[in-house]
Amino acid sequence: MKPENNHGLKRVFRATGFSMQGLKSAWKNEAAFRQETVLACLMLPIALLLNISSTERILLIMTVLIVLIVELLNSAIEAVVDRVGDEIHPLSGQAKDIASAAVFLSLVLCAITWSIVIWPLLF
Repeated sequence: MKPENNHGLKRVFRATGFSMQGLKSAWKNEAAFRQETVLACLMLPIALLLNISSTERILLIMTVLIVLIVELLNSAIEAVVDRVGDEIHPLSGQAKDIASAAVFLSLVLCAITWSIVIWPLLF
């Protein structure tokens, strides 16, 4: 049931609270999200400290955040599929595999971007 009078600043505060609950749940229940968050906490300061252009810095930051976003979506898809039923169904497996593939591609994008930006600094 939708809450009444849910608009304006009240809606923003409620939505922020729900988002924080989602992040806490992902941290508590999803090992991959924890690992990627720890990596993000290491990589983001590096992106801020490197002697690179603003465009390169934004690309590094964006790719790290994309990994976290896609991991959250993957976790949400897995939770919904698991909620629907315990029986093994090809479409359930397909949904989970496709979501996992999205995480993999976001990690590849991040790795490629970081390699291209950092390579000239190292060599």
